[in-house]
Parts: sequence; structure tokens; C-alpha cells
Amino acid sequence: MKLAMIGFGQAGGKVVDKFVEYDRERNAGIVRAAVAVNSAKADLLGLKNIPKDQRVLIGQSRVKGHGVGADNELGAEIAEEDIDEVQGAIDSIPVHEVDAFLVVSGLGGGTGSGGAPVLAKHLKRIYTEPVYGLGILPGSDEGGIYTLNAARSFQTFVREVDNLLVFDNDAWRKTGESVQGGYDEINEEIVNRFGVLFGAGEVKEGQNVAESVVDSSEIINTLAGGGVSTVGYASEGVEPRKKKNGGLLSRLTGGDEPDDNLDTAHTTNRITSLVRKAALGRLTLPCEIEGAERALLVLAGPPEHLNRKGIERGRKWIEEQTGSMEVRGGDYPIPGAGKVASVILLSGVANVPRIKELQQVAIEAQDNIEEIRQESESNLENLINDDEDELESLF
Repeated sequence: MKLAMIGFGQAGGKVVDKFVEYDRERNAGIVRAAVAVNSAKADLLGLKNIPKDQRVLIGQSRVKGHGVGADNELGAEIAEEDIDEVQGAIDSIPVHEVDAFLVVSGLGGGTGSGGAPVLAKHLKRIYTEPVYGLGILPGSDEGGIYTLNAARSFQTFVREVDNLLVFDNDAWRKTGESVQGGYDEINEEIVNRFGVLFGAGEVKEGQNVAESVVDSSEIINTLAGGGVSTVGYASEGVEPRKKKNGGLLSRLTGGDEPDDNLDTAHTTNRITSLVRKAALGRLTLPCEIEGAERALLVLAGPPEHLNRKGIERGRKWIEEQTGSMEVRGGDYPIPGAGKVASVILLSGVANVPRIKELQQVAIEAQDNIEEIRQESESNLENLINDDEDELESLF
């Protein structure tokens, strides 16, 4: 799937920057164009892979390149005011060559949290290609204001995109980990999971063609209907080897020799095990998979370690677990890869306790902020006025 990626804010810019690096190293053909948008000049300067002419600094007249200080209402206003500057960078994207737009943003900050929904709305008004969002939730220990920002941005972002893919930092932070190290590892997880998902079907001349091709239309159809999506991932190391009978028929039947048949049984069992681990392990947004409206299964790895039987069994199992008959599946052969990976996209999930928890904390934070604002003026009066009212101000 060829994407035009736009990273909005600090977190969004870093993730898209990592995507560009991933795409270049693996020659995956996912990132057709990449743009970074921010109100903080320093954040744009810290990017390594997005071209400098595709980095857009907005809000210079309002915040002088210093960011919006976690004020996502200001972030939304600045995005509205400077949307033409962002569009100027998007104009250089060969839109006829992309399958969709992906707007990436952290939801807890200011610039991305406020600006990403504004940009998504703008893109949907102008282009016919799908506009997806990738929203990153802050950890529960990051503070009330960031939780409030995330809850408000999430609610708005979902309504403005064709589908919102969500990654929850809370499920991935490790105790004792440095802040920078933690975010670097999280960004790596995001890119690895979504990289395999979006990379499936992007076959160049001379590369292996999948038995069950997963192309961009499969992903688009899985994400159709809107709502919220989560991604599961599991992998297992394997030793790539050359098969005696490496053709398509051999991969379908497992070959003619007894050893090949034994390998086929082992391969099938490995695939079904990885599918279960991906679905029941750590999802990008923890949720109950039962009730997911649509799903897509992608198995990636060396061609000799993939087979149709395992994929079909895995797809059938997902149907049983979700209760949905709209489950697609296929393989993504990567010759020479040292592992087999299972990626599951669950779209239209609704039973998400983390979102309800986020909203509850956000309501408490909002009430607290409003209460403090109401008390602020009287507290200041009590502080500066003397008890007997004997002092007079200078003017």
C-alpha cells in the first residue's frame, strides 16, 4: 500500500521519520511521500529522514516557532490559519500514485492533538483517496492535561478520518526505562507493526509473489466503515533455507517428499500459533476482539515457511473469535527473512476499556481545571489585598 504520510506535531513527525527510514532500509515501497508539520522549530530540526523542504513550520506569527505548550485548542487554531502552508507541501505529492493519506499524531500534546483532525478534515474535502489517522495515546502517568487533550482529540479525530488506527503508549511503557529510550522503542514497535501491514502486496519486479495476495484494496476494505482499529503482532525466528521444489504447487501441497510434508505440518502449526499470539497478546490498543466488525490477517516471512493451509486455519480462527464473517487473509513473502511474523488488523472495535478510562480521567481533569480557574480570581484578591484595606495601589 502506497501512502502519503503526514506527521503532525512532535510525536507524529518522529514516527513518520522512522517510517521513512524503515521504508528505505527494506525497500518496502510504502512511503510514497512524507511531510512533517509542527509549530516548534526545534522538533523539525531534529528529524533525520524527512526531506527539509517537506518540513512545514506553522504558527510563526502566534508562537514564534516555540510550540503551543500543550494547548491543543491553540494547535487547532494555528492549523486552520496556516492550512495553506501545509497544502503547499502536500501539492508536491504525486497523489495519483498513492492509495491513501495517513495523518500521524500524538493525541496528548498541543500541535498534533489539535492540528491533526483539522488537516484530516481538509484532506477529505479536497481528495477522493481515503484519509486514515494514526493516533498515539499518552501514558496514564503523563498527567491530567495530556489525558484531557487526548480524550478531546480522539473524539474529534475519529469523526474526521475514514478510520483511526490507535497505539496506546500505556500498554508499552516499561518500568525503569528512560523517557527517550521508551519513546524510541515505542516508535520502533509502531513502525514494525504497521510496516508489515502496509508493506504486504507491494511487490517489485523479480520479487516473490504471494499465494494469497494482500493488496491495498484488501486493507482499504478492512478499514471501510470508519471507527477505531487496533493491530496485533507476533513473530518467531526461523532459519531460511532453499527448498528442492520451490514452485507455487510445492508451496500449496507441501512438496512430494516425506520431509517436506513434515515441514508443512510444522509450518501450519507455527502459523496458527502466531495468529493466536498476535490476536490475544499486546494489541496496539488493548481491547476485546469479540465484536470487531472486520479483520485482516497478514503472514510475513520466508516463502518456504508460509503456506495456504496455515493462513486459512488462522483466518477461520479469527472469524470464530470476532464473530465477523468479514475476515481477509494472505501472505507477504520476504526471501531471506530470519523470522515469520503474523499481523492482524482488527477494525471497528468497540469494547475498549482503555478509552472509557481515558475519558473518565479527562472529565475529572476538565472539572479540576475549571474549578481552579473559577477560584483563581478570588484567591488572587485575597493574596494581594491587606486585611484592613489600608493600602492604596500606585495607580
